[in-house]
Amino acid sequence: MKILNRYIFRQFAKTFLFTCAAFVVLFMLINMVEKLDKFMDRNLGFMEIARYYLLSIPSTLLVTSPVGVLLSSILVAGKLSASSELPAIRSAGVSMRQLLIPFVTGGVIICCLNLFNACWLAPEAFTSINTFEEHLQKNSDLPQKKETLHILESGNRIVSIKDFDAARLNASEVSVEEFNGSQLRMRTDAESMHYDASSGEWIMQNTSTRFFTGNSEQLKKAAQEPIKLSLTPQSLDELNLQPDEMNIVRHYNYLVDKEKAGFSGLERSMVKLHSKIALPFASIIIILIGVPLSAKKKRGGLASEISITLFIGFLFLALQKTIAIAGYQGIINPMLAAWLPNILFLGIGYTIYKTAID
Repeated sequence: MKILNRYIFRQFAKTFLFTCAAFVVLFMLINMVEKLDKFMDRNLGFMEIARYYLLSIPSTLLVTSPVGVLLSSILVAGKLSASSELPAIRSAGVSMRQLLIPFVTGGVIICCLNLFNACWLAPEAFTSINTFEEHLQKNSDLPQKKETLHILESGNRIVSIKDFDAARLNASEVSVEEFNGSQLRMRTDAESMHYDASSGEWIMQNTSTRFFTGNSEQLKKAAQEPIKLSLTPQSLDELNLQPDEMNIVRHYNYLVDKEKAGFSGLERSMVKLHSKIALPFASIIIILIGVPLSAKKKRGGLASEISITLFIGFLFLALQKTIAIAGYQGIINPMLAAWLPNILFLGIGYTIYKTAID
């Protein structure tokens, strides 16, 4: 039995590596056709373009792995069935559960690699990809307009920041508005604001503070004035980060900080967080569909196997995208939105598996 497991595992591993390489090359070619004119307009060199596509491999593998696993399991099991090896194996007393062992073993290895990829490798690569694409879309003939950040702080305060320099821990054109219910109680405007790491406070420079009481207004000016904010330089720097740019630990801490600060509209980021764990597990679940589905001979040969794979694989990706959008909009729970495609396909796989062993 160990010899048989090793034989099937090797066939599955080789087929999976080949299908992954094919999908990566295919996605690169499609992307290159779309962006070739931009590359030429920017006069980018071969090394810059090559680096961009190398960095895109982790995210491409993450999306295509479930389809690659499904195709590999269907092709290997289908080949065994077509060559009459599978009927001989089954007649020797090997159950469907035992036949699944080498496939599931490969799926677990792929799942572990994809977990590392989704939680750490792909976010790191996505940051560089995002920077490259921003440079690609940048129009040097037009001035780059930066939007003012408006941040909800504890104590009914709203902090507005025109620009932030993460390297120098310095913010420019800052205003802090404090409310009493719906009424504006105080507003402080400052030319700049610097973070003092020793005290954990922000120091506002050249401030003008207005106090509003009824119909009266008082003005107070100061060269500098300390202010205690829950906002840190790290959390301020992360405001412009996309969920795909954060590793799993940073992503989790980001959500905790924003929930504590009272931010709303975090559903998209929550779905992305749970998807980083849910998507890699699809590589195991999808095997329960692929192997039993190919356990019997079918008309059409290789073309039939590939057609079935593409239909099921892209149905899974379309379902995942559709349910994720529902999670982004708050229609369903973000955690459920990330895991629901896996749960549905696990049910389908279990049904096909039970049918195959009957």
